[in-house]
Amino acid sequence: MAPAKSMDPKDLAVGGILQCVEAATLGMPFEVWKTRMGRFTNEGTVEAFVNVYKRAGVMGFWQGTGPKMVESFTKGGVLLFAKEGLINTMQPLGLGPTLTGVCAGAGAGVAQVSVMGPCTFVVTAVVTGGKDVSIGGVISKTYKEKGFFKGFYPGASAIAARQATNWASRQGFTEFFRLKMAVFRHGDEKAKLTVAEEAMCGAMGGTFATWNQPFEVARIQMQAAAIEGQGKGLHGYHFVHHREGAGCWRALCWHRAPYMPRHLADTLHGKWRQDHQAVHLRGLSAKRFFRRV
Repeated sequence: MAPAKSMDPKDLAVGGILQCVEAATLGMPFEVWKTRMGRFTNEGTVEAFVNVYKRAGVMGFWQGTGPKMVESFTKGGVLLFAKEGLINTMQPLGLGPTLTGVCAGAGAGVAQVSVMGPCTFVVTAVVTGGKDVSIGGVISKTYKEKGFFKGFYPGASAIAARQATNWASRQGFTEFFRLKMAVFRHGDEKAKLTVAEEAMCGAMGGTFATWNQPFEVARIQMQAAAIEGQGKGLHGYHFVHHREGAGCWRALCWHRAPYMPRHLADTLHGKWRQDHQAVHLRGLSAKRFFRRV
């Protein structure tokens, strides 16, 4: 079985570098802002933004950039290798592109926990901790007290649930819209889409994948509880369900607008790779940045 073109090391390197550039510029401030809101749920959108600034000034919005760079560079490769392996395995079964995309996306999303668990844990610790908390200090203390797996993977179940549902939804919805677009615009579901059509399908697929916002809030709560030595297991899920309720989804579509350019960039990069099955290296959506209004 020939490897998929999107698994070329050069393409993986280009994708990783692009994601690092994105994270180091606009991505990190929104990540910090989102983490603050997910941890301190009594704060509104503007209040959380102001408190991040009061705590550490402008540079406070780039706290945890180091581990975020590691996450950004590696998780795209993990996603693509896992997803393409699953797609190549499932295609002979004749399940169709939509169902194959859903299953491959879910499996690849779970595989991303391997790198996202430790990285998001350190970012959460630095962003929600005191001013004297450092990346090196968090890593050293956590490893000495709890070891690697127990120390750096709290909230792993929430990350797995979020990534699996996110990529399953994104991949599945995107493939669904591709088929509909091909038939609507070209009269043949196997027709090759234009760059603009690919971008539109990717944006719509990512938009419909924002239904799983509560998993992200649960992840932050579970990691914060572990950092403070409180709560275990389903603490984050109980918090989201009993205290937040439907508020976890509020204003999701409204806050999604600023991130459409990233969906378009992901799609264009995939088009450049000329791999119809692996158009997207990363699908970020408003759920990763905003918990509620």
